[in-house]
Amino acid sequence: MTQRTPQGTVVLAAVMIGATLTATAGCAANAGPAQERNPKQQSEKHPEGDRGGDRGGDRDVPPPAPSAAGGGQEAQRAFTLVASGDVLPHSSIISKANADAGGDGYDFVPMLKGVEPVVSKADLAICHMETVYGENGDYTGYPSFKSPPQIARALRATGYDACSTASNHTLDDGAAGVRRTLGALDKAGVKHAGSGRTAAEGKSPAWLRAGGAKVAQLAYTYGTNGYPLPKGKPWTVNLMERERIIADARAARKAGADVVVVSVHWGTEWQDAPDRRQLSLGKQLTESRTRGRPDIDLILGTHAHVPQAYEKVNKTWVVYGMGDQIAGEMINHDGESDPRGNQGTLGRFTFAPPAASGGRWEVKKAEFIPQWFNTDTGRVTNLNAALDRGADVADVRDRIRRVVLSRGAGKDGLVMGK
Repeated sequence: MTQRTPQGTVVLAAVMIGATLTATAGCAANAGPAQERNPKQQSEKHPEGDRGGDRGGDRDVPPPAPSAAGGGQEAQRAFTLVASGDVLPHSSIISKANADAGGDGYDFVPMLKGVEPVVSKADLAICHMETVYGENGDYTGYPSFKSPPQIARALRATGYDACSTASNHTLDDGAAGVRRTLGALDKAGVKHAGSGRTAAEGKSPAWLRAGGAKVAQLAYTYGTNGYPLPKGKPWTVNLMERERIIADARAARKAGADVVVVSVHWGTEWQDAPDRRQLSLGKQLTESRTRGRPDIDLILGTHAHVPQAYEKVNKTWVVYGMGDQIAGEMINHDGESDPRGNQGTLGRFTFAPPAASGGRWEVKKAEFIPQWFNTDTGRVTNLNAALDRGADVADVRDRIRRVVLSRGAGKDGLVMGK
């Protein structure tokens, strides 16, 4: 794990988690930004929750199956799914959000305004909330994160429908941090997967609907920076185990999921290329089939802090790493400021309905949109949109494009979107 403290001290830590998985754990940065309004559905005026109670809402129960032809069945149509990388509020980010709120509270909406047009126009949008939330002003950055719960409202205002919440920082404040985080997301109207307040919630996907399809999002992390699972609560966060992921995907399919999306917090920090574990697990998960149909339809990776390649593996798209969406100034394992840590991508996938009942919803169009978090302004930037406005960001955009396409995704149809 890498991080610059507000005084500039560099801290390095590495954690080995799991029997078969070795990965560095962490997140690097300084302190900085913001808030505002938007989304694809009218923004609800939910209170700024911090706890929300021990309830799993309706996440434990899949949406009802469509009725037979006629009878009000929702017509199947293509839909777009947008996904993005780590939301990692270092101390600088918290300070910037406070400044954007005029010194009274925390406003994260302006920080995300640059990607709102892409996120809000998607039929479904998924983020990765890497940290847990604090309460009553007890907010901290690295090494044990406790973020202001106002982030949840900003994510909803930007247009996000759900977030993965399984990461190496999920247990930074134990079960209480998980409880506060999921409560705030519930109150903001953002669904979540990867952690739980109850056993039922912990094993349940986030259930979503788009284009007449029922979509199940599952989420897992390689480890928890050495923090043990809370005693008697092994379901507090989902750990990344091949057999468990496949079993959960099959259970979601049995419960009616037309599309199964798996979010994984994995990989080696600061490594542009996917590591051996990512490649192996990606291959194993995409090979898994039930009666000839893939059990998983899309894999979304986070954690490495830098953009990584997209690749079509066994006819299923795998995003090895989307990079950071929000983070302070990032310091790599050599103790140097590394601009790659503020680079990332939005993945956009267009799913088309199957020709016959019970068939697979196929990704008919796969796109990536380069993004960058400007630590000077505290704003996320859509790099292609910035280029259209004349900004001098072509080198950053082109570096991200080279990395994303480095495993031949272009030949399988991946294109850069706007």
